[in-house]
Amino acid sequence: MSADLPFDGAPPPEAGLAMTLAVVAAAATPLLLLDGECSIFAASQSFRDAFGLAPVPAPLGSIFDLGGGEWNLLRLRSLLEATLAGDESIPAYERDLALPGRGRRRLVLNARKLVYPGDGGRQQLLLAVADVTDLRLADEAHERLLREKVLLLKEIQHRIANSLQIVASVLMQSARRVSNDESRVHLCDAHSRVMAIAELQTHLSGAPEGQVDVRSYLDKLCQSVSASMIDDHKRLTIVVIADSGSVSADVSVSLGLVVTELVINALKHAFAPDMRGRITVNYRSNGDEWRLEVWDDGRGMPKVAAAPGLGTSIVTALARHLKADVTVSDAKPGTSVVMRHRGSGDAKPALAEAAL
Repeated sequence: MSADLPFDGAPPPEAGLAMTLAVVAAAATPLLLLDGECSIFAASQSFRDAFGLAPVPAPLGSIFDLGGGEWNLLRLRSLLEATLAGDESIPAYERDLALPGRGRRRLVLNARKLVYPGDGGRQQLLLAVADVTDLRLADEAHERLLREKVLLLKEIQHRIANSLQIVASVLMQSARRVSNDESRVHLCDAHSRVMAIAELQTHLSGAPEGQVDVRSYLDKLCQSVSASMIDDHKRLTIVVIADSGSVSADVSVSLGLVVTELVINALKHAFAPDMRGRITVNYRSNGDEWRLEVWDDGRGMPKVAAAPGLGTSIVTALARHLKADVTVSDAKPGTSVVMRHRGSGDAKPALAEAAL
């Protein structure tokens, strides 16, 4: 609270004091009216009930003598004396007090100096006391439950990631054992799709509030695809260019699956066996708007359009889920697939590039 509190209309000193006593008597919040010596001039019934003060007439002695002396604190004494001197006030002094019969309680004290015009400089303090023990305990319990919930969620995500990685390993081992080329391709594709979800779960286990850093996620995702599908890393490389933004888990898993499908498609169809080339994954965001491009410098779009495959169907469905537009164009050289979600924002993210 602030310093001196004059009464509007400059009533006589007796009227001002009577008004103060009426406020103290009717207050639901525990109140004490102290004189210039920190003696209790009046106490509200709510204070008496809360702190076991006997219903005896004023004066009631010093506040520092209340109970067993638990109010006799050096810090409280200094604050009250400074408030009486007009140097400062007590806006919200929080302190634990060991109260007889009630144990340790957390109290919040507010004090304000009162001035009665024409009363010869009489000094009084109005002290409000709030017991916030139960509120603080409830807050601590709530925070503890939240922390436990976060830890449990991270543990679940970590276990899911481990399980998915095991499934991906089984798929890769199966792909290496089968003799049928078509079956091997399908198993490798399934491995990459499972790893896309596994990488997401790994990122979620360490991400704050379920937000996924897009740059890190796409880097790890493309490293996984590169390791499982590129035999000669000197001939073919995958490059990730992404800003420093983050997206929700729901959006990130869709983006990850889109990138996985488009990169797999480029690796399978964009390059002849003897070609060298690069696949670039470029993600930029600006507020709610983002743009994802997967571009290869391979042999370009076929002259005769092929029937849509599973990958095309997956990308189309994911684009619809993300409410994004998809554009496929001849990049000369190669092919560019752009997925764009239109929104609003003014952010201008910095870009970082990582060659895989």
